[in-house]
Amino acid sequence: MSTVKVELNSTLSNSTTTLVEMTNSSTQIKPDSKEDIFLNQYLESLKKDPKIAILPHRQSHAQISEALQSRIKTINDETCEPGDENSFFVCDLKEIRNLYDNWHNKLPRIQPFYAVKCNPNPLILRQLASMGVNFDCASKLEIETILKMGVSPERIIYANPCKVSSFIRFAKEQNVKKSTFDNVEELYKIKKFHPNSDLFLRITTDDSTAQCRLSTKYGCELQNVDELLSKVKELNLNLVGVSFHVGSGASDFSTLYKAVRDARFVFDKAIKDHSLPALKILDVGGGFQFETFNESSAVLNMAIDEFFPENCGVDIIAEPGRYFVATAFTLAAHVIAKRSVSQFDSNDDEHRIMLYINDGVYGNMNCILFDHQEPTPKILYHDGNFHYDDLQTSTPLANNNGVCPYKVSMWGPTCDGLDCITKEYYLKYDLVVGDWLYFPNLGAYTSSAATPFNGFDQTADIIYINQNESL
Repeated sequence: MSTVKVELNSTLSNSTTTLVEMTNSSTQIKPDSKEDIFLNQYLESLKKDPKIAILPHRQSHAQISEALQSRIKTINDETCEPGDENSFFVCDLKEIRNLYDNWHNKLPRIQPFYAVKCNPNPLILRQLASMGVNFDCASKLEIETILKMGVSPERIIYANPCKVSSFIRFAKEQNVKKSTFDNVEELYKIKKFHPNSDLFLRITTDDSTAQCRLSTKYGCELQNVDELLSKVKELNLNLVGVSFHVGSGASDFSTLYKAVRDARFVFDKAIKDHSLPALKILDVGGGFQFETFNESSAVLNMAIDEFFPENCGVDIIAEPGRYFVATAFTLAAHVIAKRSVSQFDSNDDEHRIMLYINDGVYGNMNCILFDHQEPTPKILYHDGNFHYDDLQTSTPLANNNGVCPYKVSMWGPTCDGLDCITKEYYLKYDLVVGDWLYFPNLGAYTSSAATPFNGFDQTADIIYINQNESL
């Protein structure tokens, strides 16, 4: 354990003022408070630790490349049947197993409940279930999907704080008891339709640095917790825990620490101020990403070790989605059209190249709009050659020493001007119609929200690799 971490734990443990008390007091918590200073120092020490940047495993690039090439070699865009050249995915099932192993290595105390909405692919769901992963469902259909796989209702959390009444009745009929809430009206519905629920009070967090913010929509402000705890007791409902979500794509992992501390405050308040039974489960939500998992897991472990130490009688769960599937999927797309548009202004005289491909924001790259993702286009096939192993076929940087001289914009196939994948990217080769691009790490919030807008079928084929090694 680092010196910074030891000092941080000592400082916070010796403090007699909780984060909530400081927030609610006349003296607001300040950006330069001791807690924030030590947290920032700890985060900086993590960033400087060379081990943090080391990925836990390598993706199966050789097998991914082979699968991409094998499919494309069967396609002749001049003679194929309509749709044969549609975009498609390669899914590496071994990657999901590797991610699961890494989760339990880095967060051994936390049981994952996979967020079904992220990617409800049936084969992925079955694999996760067989590995012991539980499920975060937000609707009747998601609950049905998981139950039809033979998964016990005890392994489901209905993690939607604002539910349709008929869905609550359905959850009762299926004996799905774990459920979240963040308002009084929801408690009245639960009392009426599913009074034996095991409830989690969802609190707000500081998700201001997250790409996908959730506390703007869900979560009880800490100053309103007393009202909900009182109502739980009045209605004689079963409160079992506290949940939160710091948002996806967060850049400040101190919010994880502070959210765990706030949860501890609610745990204590439920007993001391409202004489409720001791809470048994902490739900730390989702938002975990493969690229930053070493850092976020280190901060989270520090927080739970301090506020919910082992043998304290509290189980800890989480709701990861993208962590388990983002890096397992690679999307291949076909260049269907190209045009060069003259562009003149007072400082420049150039031709702007526009590439059109057969997938876009209404299809499997809807994540651009809904999830704030920026898919990375890479050249897969050009001039009779495959280029998957060339790591320098594209860059977003204009100043790239001439390695990628071709400036392009990329567009999806629909007739909507919104269907833009990137307005500016630089390629190593001058692509033409019939060439192929690939987009790595596109397994999260992609196919799950694709639409057939404009008559384009976006139900992409999926080629699975490493099926035997994933078991």
